Amino acid sequence: MLIYDVIIVGAGPIGLATAISLRKLGIENLLVIDQARVFRQVGQVVDLLPNGLKALKYLDFQAYEDVKKTGLEFLNQAQFSGEKTEITQEQKPSKASSEWVSRNLQGQTTRAVSLKYDDWFKDYGEGRVPITWYDLQTTLRNQLPQNQVKANHRCINIVDEPETGCVRIDCLSNIEAEANPYAYWADGQKDNDTQPQNSDTAPQEKSLRAKLVVAADGINSTVRRVLYANSQYHTFAKPEYSGFAAIICEEITEIPNKLQTELEEKFFQGSRILTISNDEISNSTYKSNQRMMLFRRQNVGYMLHLALPLNSLQGKAGNALVDLALQELEKASFPDVLQQLVQKSPPANILQRPYYIHRATVSDSVQIPGVIPPAWSQGRIVLVGDAAHGMPPFMAQGANQGFEDALLIARLIANIAQKNNWDDMQAIAKAFEKYESLRRPLMAYVQQATLTRFPSSSDKNQLDYNQQVYCSNVEQAMEALL
Repeated sequence: MLIYDVIIVGAGPIGLATAISLRKLGIENLLVIDQARVFRQVGQVVDLLPNGLKALKYLDFQAYEDVKKTGLEFLNQAQFSGEKTEITQEQKPSKASSEWVSRNLQGQTTRAVSLKYDDWFKDYGEGRVPITWYDLQTTLRNQLPQNQVKANHRCINIVDEPETGCVRIDCLSNIEAEANPYAYWADGQKDNDTQPQNSDTAPQEKSLRAKLVVAADGINSTVRRVLYANSQYHTFAKPEYSGFAAIICEEITEIPNKLQTELEEKFFQGSRILTISNDEISNSTYKSNQRMMLFRRQNVGYMLHLALPLNSLQGKAGNALVDLALQELEKASFPDVLQQLVQKSPPANILQRPYYIHRATVSDSVQIPGVIPPAWSQGRIVLVGDAAHGMPPFMAQGANQGFEDALLIARLIANIAQKNNWDDMQAIAKAFEKYESLRRPLMAYVQQATLTRFPSSSDKNQLDYNQQVYCSNVEQAMEALL
């Protein structure tokens, strides 16, 4: 019976980063499994920020260099979209294209954040790199031997086997795709995964075994559900709705010239991407602060971040979704020019996505007041990334915090291997508790910032947030493990 040292469930960026780090630290008897039948182009753009890049650089320099190169190439292509000539050193993006601007409802600039790698590096000791989720996954996957990353392995159950000193993972292969209700854009009536998933053969079940299991299988984590389902923590088995949702229209092809001119003069003002919000009044409650992101590629598109009851979204698609967006913009007193833009949304192009969360702390949860959330580990199994602390993407910290998780958990597992403590449950528990004690307080802080958006409420809050999150010291974190 083959027993792996470590099996990682989930071949997204965090699972792959964990595997890369483990291999660098000398653990080669590992396997990464994923439910996707094939690895294909899914996901949107991920912002890798200084803290995530520092963690990636520390866990594997080559992976860091390859990811940075791929991301900066993507950034150049985005900045120079429409140009057919090769980008040279002399071709500099305009000032407008290198900033993400925030404006109030009157079109006045309230904040401008540079998108340039060098500007971020100067301020935080590391840059900012946008990269598509698929390119990030592919770049990291290419750092690993092909036979160590297996698609078409959907985890359906996980069982501790004390008699074998390992954990058994039951998987299904050659099955139809199961829609993920917590992590994808949808039209409100069906999932948005159109990849053919029909199988020529009957589903095949297989079991794998490992001394330790790292669950990096996302916010809809099967491992998390199994761990908590039949315990006092069953409420935490599935994600909780965060109270926020997004409505997006990626392209509006027919915009009258007059409306186009108004949008340009009042809001775009030469920018390629900007955020418009009604939260310039510092004492306004975050639940009333609706935000609209405008972006311009070949055509104009938008994304709305809205505080909404979940039932107001359910079943809505097409024109009903347009009507809901207009209703929320009108309630928030957004100007007529923006409402007119939303009215032009092609019903087939508009999608919705509720945002979910696994709270790092639940003392403020109305559903379970005062209840302490469960540990991120149980026995030989540990949760990382979104499986442990998934949240809305407002602060762009999902992948970045996940890389910090990967760095720490890989080092702790390597310590277990070096001391040959694979069968010492006390040593394993102590290692996983150390990981959680280092990560949970920061995640509680980041989640609070994400849900209340407090960094934007004052310059001091923004500076405090930047210092705590972007300027994280990787070396200190490593020293804390000793």
